[in-house]
Amino acid sequence: MFDKALAEARLDRGKVYVTNAVKHFKWKPMGKRRKHERPLASEIAACFPWLEAEIEVIRPHILVCLGATAAQAVLKRKAAIQKERGTFQESPLAPATFVTIHPSAIYRHPEKQQQELEYRRFVDDMKLVRAKLAELEKKPRVRLAG
Repeated sequence: MFDKALAEARLDRGKVYVTNAVKHFKWKPMGKRRKHERPLASEIAACFPWLEAEIEVIRPHILVCLGATAAQAVLKRKAAIQKERGTFQESPLAPATFVTIHPSAIYRHPEKQQQELEYRRFVDDMKLVRAKLAELEKKPRVRLAG
């Protein structure tokens, strides 16, 4: 679904680096399925050095936080995803940081019509990212060492 949304928004998947803010996941058995559990703040903080190192190497124009865990890791605070969705936030990690839902949230809606609506909103979010990326790619990148 993520790749489909990127294609629809005309974002080149080959130029998108995807990683996880937390390098492990916790889960509980739920019948034949696994229920993923939200990581603790301490687990997010413990994984941050790896995330920071990846970002340092990649040097992205935009960080897209897919969901609450990613937003909390990058913004160093809890983020209200529904309130902050579709917004660019300040972050020392990249010239722009964007907050949206995790694509898996689309599947959590029980009705197909609601899933389609959420998917459309997600594609619109990715179109905002594409527009901002086009703007940022025109500017020279300056790196200051402290």
